[in-house]
Amino acid sequence: MFVVILTYRTDLAQIDDALQDHIAWLDQQYADGVFLASGPRVPRVGGVILARQLSREDLDSRLATDPFHQRGLADYAVTEFVPARTAEGFAQLK
Repeated sequence: MFVVILTYRTDLAQIDDALQDHIAWLDQQYADGVFLASGPRVPRVGGVILARQLSREDLDSRLATDPFHQRGLADYAVTEFVPARTAEGFAQLK
């Protein structure tokens, strides 16, 4: 599993201009069964994505197609981890 932390590189006006394209990209990742959760960081300096287990190469390829990435609006930090324990109802994450 992966945690992806996005950090915006520009002002929120440029982020907002690209937001609908980014949301469409997110929708495709959910439709493909790759993303489990996503949302803005608080304060709004970037976002967080929780991705299910796939190869790092596949994840990197997908992140490269994010409009935020393609337009140079965000940096990405990816952390891989193995969920050893989960809360009730989240066993499918292991």
